[in-house]
Amino acid sequence: MKPTVHDIASRAGVSLATVDRVLNRRPGVSARTREKVDQAVSELGFVRDVAAANLAKGRVYPLTFIIPSNDNSFMRGLRLALEEARARAGVERIAIQLVDVPAFDAAALAAALKDAAAEEPAGIAFVAVDAPDVTEVAAEISQSGIPLVTLVSDLSGAARDHYAGIDNAAAGRTAASLLGRFAGGRAGKVAVLAGSMLVRDHRERCDAFAAAIAREFSSLALLPVLEGRDDPDVVERLVADLFAGRDDIVALYSLGAGNRGLVRALRRLPAGRRPVVVAHELTETMREALTAGLIDAVLNQDAGHEVRSAIRVLKAKADGLPVVADQERIRIDIFLKDNLP
Repeated sequence: MKPTVHDIASRAGVSLATVDRVLNRRPGVSARTREKVDQAVSELGFVRDVAAANLAKGRVYPLTFIIPSNDNSFMRGLRLALEEARARAGVERIAIQLVDVPAFDAAALAAALKDAAAEEPAGIAFVAVDAPDVTEVAAEISQSGIPLVTLVSDLSGAARDHYAGIDNAAAGRTAASLLGRFAGGRAGKVAVLAGSMLVRDHRERCDAFAAAIAREFSSLALLPVLEGRDDPDVVERLVADLFAGRDDIVALYSLGAGNRGLVRALRRLPAGRRPVVVAHELTETMREALTAGLIDAVLNQDAGHEVRSAIRVLKAKADGLPVVADQERIRIDIFLKDNLP
């Protein structure tokens, strides 16, 4: 005879309500109690038909997404992907709450995470700021049993269930390889433009880029990193000031967002002074800049894939099901003006 939830409750020494909360991965159960129930499930060989159970209960997964409110094309694309996911909510049995926080503001993000967890959603996804107060809150949420996914930018340590984003170190190495080859052996300085070194994706791209340039292209020397806060106006001013003050820059790597400002600054440079440029995210601005020859290559990540991946993972974690790693791997696409889709 197949084991039942009554058998699990008896073996673990807990109530049926507690078994139900653990099986459905709802918060409000201590880590020790969850471990006892999971052990009883394993020992008894209990297997749930999750889809049938959820359908019978009419279960809807409330999911909270916390993203920065800055105005750049990539974040607008991420918002669009979330709106498209909301349009599929009825089919996927999800309810998405979107929470805005100021960009690169660790205190605001930590507070938003606490508020989101207090609502006890089925899962939380957020664009991480890699700061101690954020890591501390994330660890508390993870310990409480609420599934947690970092989106686009990850946290140091293991205080989350999954990261939905590209391999940023690989992106940095790829950017260095492209930029160095396009520079064609010229000697000079390389400008590096980040959003903020507070976020792990920008740090990882920058560190890997710097290491690859030093290892493979010794004629190129990196200038100190400029932080444009992913704000087009700030980026435009920083780039314009940089080129106004020196004439030895042969290449530029834009590893963050705010590239509308970068393109505006590049357009004002005489053609003979324009550097080799590698940037991120195939926005409409980047597409036009590639076509015009202002940008040489763009590394792209699919915001829609990242959102869909985060939803799949949060639902799987809420149901206690395994994550299919290959399905959730986010690829890095490389676009030149010759292969624009």
